[in-house]
Amino acid sequence: MKRELLIEMARIAIRSIRGNMLRTSLTIGIIGLGIMALISMTTATSSLEANVVRQFSTLGTDVFTFSQRTETGVNRGMRVRVGTPITYREAQRFAEEAPPELEVAYSIFSTAQATLTRGTERTNPNIQVLGVEEHYMDVSGYTIASGRNFTKSEAASSRRLVILGADLIKELFNPWEDPVGQECSIGAQRYQVIGVLEAKGQAFGMSQDNQCYVPIPCARQQFSDEKRSYRIACKAENPDQVLKLAEAATGVLRVVRQDRPGEDLSFNLSMSNSLVTTLEEAISGITMAASIIGVITLFGAGIGLMNIMLVSVSERTREIGTRKSLGASPRAIRMQFLIEVILIGQLGGAVGIAMGVLAGNAIAYAMDTPFVLPWGWMLTGVMLSLLTSLFSGYYPARKASLLDPIIALGRE
Repeated sequence: MKRELLIEMARIAIRSIRGNMLRTSLTIGIIGLGIMALISMTTATSSLEANVVRQFSTLGTDVFTFSQRTETGVNRGMRVRVGTPITYREAQRFAEEAPPELEVAYSIFSTAQATLTRGTERTNPNIQVLGVEEHYMDVSGYTIASGRNFTKSEAASSRRLVILGADLIKELFNPWEDPVGQECSIGAQRYQVIGVLEAKGQAFGMSQDNQCYVPIPCARQQFSDEKRSYRIACKAENPDQVLKLAEAATGVLRVVRQDRPGEDLSFNLSMSNSLVTTLEEAISGITMAASIIGVITLFGAGIGLMNIMLVSVSERTREIGTRKSLGASPRAIRMQFLIEVILIGQLGGAVGIAMGVLAGNAIAYAMDTPFVLPWGWMLTGVMLSLLTSLFSGYYPARKASLLDPIIALGRE
């Protein structure tokens, strides 16, 4: 078909769209709602997935951790008990005997109900205090925004030094003050601030910036570590060797813990990359369910579009008869209606994509997850709107092309 004829058909289609703005608006709205349902849900789940990756990317794929065994359930008719805690001495010994390719950091969770004070300023009693050693910040993916980290001697001493999270700085210090070198109190003990962590925001609705870190001996003195378990994090020099090193480190910790040969591990091994993969798989399931719902909605929109186009054919019977009597072929009539429905479909797709991205990111904002533009799903929305318009418009277009011009001209 010649280019000039296609251009003329497109002009006729545009005039028809402009001449029936109410019907066109309804049609665009139907397509737009279907695309919006799909894009908004997939945008929200894509934002959630991006948040998962962002939150766990600080650990990297080269980190694995050991923690107290906490599985529960029934095993051979007996309930599995919580494992014995990993002690301070065991953590120290493991750090000494671990493979040299690993950087080891161990920490103790002291409390989640601490109150920090400075002069008349006071935080809520919901501050988390962790006892750490000098490698903790590097292995755990934290960045010092100002000040410095603990030195090896400081981390092994009882000097009252503290590194504060970003939220605590806002609560205790004025914006123009430099917190490094200042003093604050954790409970009844006074500490000197030596560092401030870079803000990390929230993860799964919980702030990561309302924590403070003190040397392990200070945490043991002030909060005690009796019946508490230490968490050991290991970072590999080469990410490709993580599995091999994790197996070797597991053997070392079994020896340190005096686990008998053949017995189950008395501790948990967690791989950061496997955790991210598991969460991504769960989110992929949610995305799939949301996609199915969106496609079903779009299918309903396609049926509505077909009905509207059939009404359009009925209303324009005399126009079709006039064009055919002037020499328009059935193919030309069919192409004219298809061009019209494709234009309407793409307009509906554009509206749906814009509204879907805005609605999806509004949901993401409410969940405090990052703004995303799901380019893949946006392209999918364009293709689906095209397919929907073709599917919905072909039958009405074919019906219009088969009309007898004499009968069509005689209809009112």
